[in-house]
Amino acid sequence: MTAMTKASDNFWQYKTLAEMSPDEWEALCDRCAKCCLHRLEDEDTREIYFTNVHCRLLDTATSRCSDYENRSTRVSDCVTITIDTLDDPYWLPSTCAYRLLAEGKPLPDWHPLVSGDPESVYRSGNGIHGRTICEDEADRLDCHLIDWIK
Repeated sequence: MTAMTKASDNFWQYKTLAEMSPDEWEALCDRCAKCCLHRLEDEDTREIYFTNVHCRLLDTATSRCSDYENRSTRVSDCVTITIDTLDDPYWLPSTCAYRLLAEGKPLPDWHPLVSGDPESVYRSGNGIHGRTICEDEADRLDCHLIDWIK
């Protein structure tokens, strides 16, 4: 099933995250690729600082992982978003559908499930396409902090 098929029944409005099928769970991802960005955390305040440095597995042309099935074994700090990781989703971008739903908030109008258009995330400025560099090109993450992620 595609995100467009699922959008017609608005499953995210009446199902909990735990009740969603694997297809519905995957359809929540808007392909912004913000979760593929490296981030720094202040251990005292838990404040998250996003960078414009993306994982080497990110295919920037499609905003998808080039090895999605094996990402967690190939990239040791890749976090697979699960119900358990959403217990405290402060580390995810504030626009992330998984975080929004875990916090009881609605999906934004630009989310493809709401708009019916997979390109709406990019037109709204919420995708990272064209605004990042690969981790292979960055020597110090603290020199690549950004604030357009929130």
